[in-house]
Amino acid sequence: MAACSSLRGLLALLVTLSLWTTICAADAVTDLQTKGRAQVDAQLAKSTTCTKDKLQVRREWGDITAADKKAYIAAVLCITQKPSKLSATTYPGAKTRYDDFVAIHIKNTLSIHGTGNFLSWHRYFTFAYEQALRNECGYNGTQPYWDWGRWASSPETSPIFDGSDTSMSGQGIKTTHSSNGLKPAGNGGGCIEKGPFKNMTVNLGPLATMPDTTPPKNPRADGFGYNPRCIKRDLSNYLTNRDCTTAKIAQLITGYTNIGTFQTQMQSGTGVHPAGHFTISGDPGSDFYVSPGDPAFWLHHSMIDRTWAIWQSQDLANRLAVIAGGTSMMGGGKQQSLDDVVDLEVLNVGGKSWKIRDLVSTVDGPLCYVYE
Repeated sequence: MAACSSLRGLLALLVTLSLWTTICAADAVTDLQTKGRAQVDAQLAKSTTCTKDKLQVRREWGDITAADKKAYIAAVLCITQKPSKLSATTYPGAKTRYDDFVAIHIKNTLSIHGTGNFLSWHRYFTFAYEQALRNECGYNGTQPYWDWGRWASSPETSPIFDGSDTSMSGQGIKTTHSSNGLKPAGNGGGCIEKGPFKNMTVNLGPLATMPDTTPPKNPRADGFGYNPRCIKRDLSNYLTNRDCTTAKIAQLITGYTNIGTFQTQMQSGTGVHPAGHFTISGDPGSDFYVSPGDPAFWLHHSMIDRTWAIWQSQDLANRLAVIAGGTSMMGGGKQQSLDDVVDLEVLNVGGKSWKIRDLVSTVDGPLCYVYE
């Protein structure tokens, strides 16, 4: 009788543990992604430019193999060795093809943040980077993303930032530094200490330095002068724990039904967009203009794009071809239109610029990818 009682107790404990594991493993954001996939597939079936045989899949860094991580890293390092395609007179600090992406972001910063084109511009920007890695450096994969919520409790020990040879490099060398005003000073602050990008340089900027870094002043007021220096980071979990948990991301997707409020919250002081950037922090991570100079930028913005794509997929009929906001971050200029053009100049894929209306879908127009 006692044995039966013990067995029942053990079974009850196992059921409880199983249920608890299921609850803990549940990912509300992935659930929303799965929920919306049917609408995406229906749109894909109607597309004349994106077909199932062409469809690419973007995955989280932690879900791709070590070999795929190394292939991506090799492509990024490759593009840092390719020559710039920009004018050496206008952009003397742009020495590499990688610098071209930083320079174009700097040039457009005040008209692509807090604006109606924030999401679409960065969608094409990230796509152009992915295609440059593929077309110019032989990369066969897709652009990975950084699921903030998955690693919110400890980004520094995540496979993205653990400093291993399959990471995007890790923490900066511990240096005495100030808070950047958005989070307390963390355990880094100095040059990246280890990993594949330890010796990578930032050649452009700074333009909007924060108190947590003291980069040398650029020789030109526009930030386009040649100013080589190491990449600095001050990783911590302060902002991811506060603003980037899976629950917070899910709330962003489900709590706002129109594009204006959705993108405003995303970019707000407690939004996922600044939280990702300032979790990386340092130089150029804390610099509003020069942030693409840190290669982790692209994983962050791929997650921004994924979050938008999931939000769209909850009601594609009413959330696809929609836009809100002006054309200037400072509040000036006309209202943004779906017919406004996103022109990345020397970064344009196939040399072509696109109207915003052509970039609102990831499975139509020039784009052909989904997230998993």
